[in-house]
Order: sequence, then structure tokens, then C-alpha cells
Amino acid sequence: MTALLSNCRNVLTDSGGLQKEAYFHRKPCVTLRDATEWVETVEAGWNRLWNGPDYRERKLIDAYGDGHAADKMVDILAAQL
Repeated sequence: MTALLSNCRNVLTDSGGLQKEAYFHRKPCVTLRDATEWVETVEAGWNRLWNGPDYRERKLIDAYGDGHAADKMVDILAAQL
């Protein structure tokens, strides 16, 4: 699935998990439902509901972090050795 997301232009889905994965791969997503549990992806402009308004300007979602958690953990563990 990661390869598909990495190489696509956008995502159409009714899957809750794929909406968030699309954000991590920085792919615009259209959710084919009337509601989503990942409202922050809609508010940040990366996701829209199929019957919702046009895309918003895309911005980062701070609550999801910067994508470098594993690197930070390795640095912390290496400093302890």
C-alpha cells in the first residue's frame, strides 16, 4: 500500500485509515462518505468529504508530528550507550 500511495496523485477512499495514510504521504484525499473520524485532515486541507466544499489550502497537522520520531528515538538511545 505504501508503494501505491507514494506513486499516486490523489486518493479516493471510504477507509478511515487510508485517509490518514494519504496525509502522511502528502496526497490529496477525497473521502467517499458524509463524515470522517479524521476531521483534522479536512481542516488542514488534505482531505475532503465527497459532498463537501472545495479543497482548502493544505497545511501541516502538528498533532501528527514531523515524521522523524524514529530518528529522534535512535539519537536518544545512542546517547545512553
